[in-house]
Amino acid sequence: MGQVLSGGCLCGEVRYRITAAPVEALYCHCRMCQRAHGAPVIAWLTVPLAAFEVSAGNPTAYRSSAKAFRHFCGACGTPLTWRAAANPRHVDVSIATLDDPEPIEPLLHLWTESQIGWFEIADHLPRYLTDRRPRPVF
Repeated sequence: MGQVLSGGCLCGEVRYRITAAPVEALYCHCRMCQRAHGAPVIAWLTVPLAAFEVSAGNPTAYRSSAKAFRHFCGACGTPLTWRAAANPRHVDVSIATLDDPEPIEPLLHLWTESQIGWFEIADHLPRYLTDRRPRPVF
């Protein structure tokens, strides 16, 4: 990746930098993401944890399940990341929190079994009822 991606929360207290190209970008329709973000679907990008750094502020961690931690700004509440609780090697970053989210385009939909009925998917991207999909090589 030639350029560094940067982003942060709504109030600007938390800022981050990404120094590697995303290995994946997707839409998640799971109920946990819907509730954590207050939205019908969330767009995530995945990068190696070593390529993600918080450059300002200190995100608050929330153990949202036995499987994962979610990080958000403690001042404004902006949801920022998701990472595995055990041995995290990658971090998922909310694409909408990037300073310029336009270039990072999701390529599939996950957990469509939890898709809210009134939310219509208008694209032709692959859809997976759960998280059973071909995985990129990390």
